[in-house]
Amino acid sequence: MNKKIGLKEAISIGVGGMVGGGIFAVLGLAVSLAKGGTPIAFLLAGILALITSYSYVKLSIAYPNRGGTVKFINQGFGKTVFSGAISNLLWVSYIIMLSLYASAFGSYAPNLLEITHHKTIDFHIYASGIIVLATVINYYSVAVVGKIEAYAVVIKLIILIAFIFIGGYGLIGNPELTQLAVTNWEAPIKLFAGGMVIFVAYEGFELIANAAPDIINPEKNISRAYYISVIFVIILYIIIAIVTVGSLPFSKIATAEDYVLAEAAKPMLGQIGFSIITVAALI
Repeated sequence: MNKKIGLKEAISIGVGGMVGGGIFAVLGLAVSLAKGGTPIAFLLAGILALITSYSYVKLSIAYPNRGGTVKFINQGFGKTVFSGAISNLLWVSYIIMLSLYASAFGSYAPNLLEITHHKTIDFHIYASGIIVLATVINYYSVAVVGKIEAYAVVIKLIILIAFIFIGGYGLIGNPELTQLAVTNWEAPIKLFAGGMVIFVAYEGFELIANAAPDIINPEKNISRAYYISVIFVIILYIIIAIVTVGSLPFSKIATAEDYVLAEAAKPMLGQIGFSIITVAALI
């Protein structure tokens, strides 16, 4: 409890919170909405995340508390029925995020191992199974959850950064690169809609607020942790969007919407690349 958190650790909390199941779950849907403008949709969502992080910076410095968002609500409105209702919205949003991640797990997992050879049944088995497994792990030990998360974040980042470099090289001479042209962008309203769908992939930076009381030199490091982590993830997601849209035709992206990131690794690395990205998504 008395261990202090440095800037690097605080940044890792923010990045770890954001680089989760979201990018694997919503990328295909975002491309279907924004088409060639998907990188712009990611940028729009990132700007919204950056603006939100500004509010979190001010609140985290003024009211450092492990309660994070809930503490801020209570501080602003008191411990009232209204505050309770708003806190419940936060709780409901986490349930929605968990269902999204479970859905992504159910979409990716059968590509590695089919249980019944029936796509819909396999989806439900995997989606339900991961919820039960996560519940058991959480019940067993919070410390174990923390250790798993720490290793998982490193593995996911290594795989995604490798995907960017190898995929970027694969874009050289790829005819699908023309899909990124402005003529293939959807209307501004659809770009914005794609950005709002994508915003779930940025949720997680608010976890820095829960660590605020333990951050060393909070006046400087809290703001740095928020801004560096959000900006890093914005750049990461935009490049991933560019590589994905530049690697696959829109028709193939639509077919593989639920596991498009794994499909995008195929042109460069074949089935091995598909399997590696699938593993990253499952982690």
